[in-house]
Amino acid sequence: MESLAADLLPGTLYMMILRTLASGPLHGYAIAKSIKDSSLGGLKVEDGSLYPALNRMLVKGWLKAEWGISENNRKARFYSLTPEGRKQLTKETQAFEDMVRSIQRVLRMA
Repeated sequence: MESLAADLLPGTLYMMILRTLASGPLHGYAIAKSIKDSSLGGLKVEDGSLYPALNRMLVKGWLKAEWGISENNRKARFYSLTPEGRKQLTKETQAFEDMVRSIQRVLRMA
């Protein structure tokens, strides 16, 4: 199982967090679990990558956070997209798709 780290393509973690939150607010553990489950266990976001990314996204205005109670009856910070975050998701997704197409063109040259 791969762990998301610095060797990941730039912006990919932001894009996956934004996409995960497009369906509604989640706390950090649920975001990581959703990414892992959606990738069929192929991607694992470590706390050391997730929470700094979430904090940077809060500062950028892409997310907002509110305290609430998790499904385990524990206090948790729930993150949700702002209108700016929804716009950023579109930008991140388009940039990623453009990069994948460029990589595919290079691979076809061989």
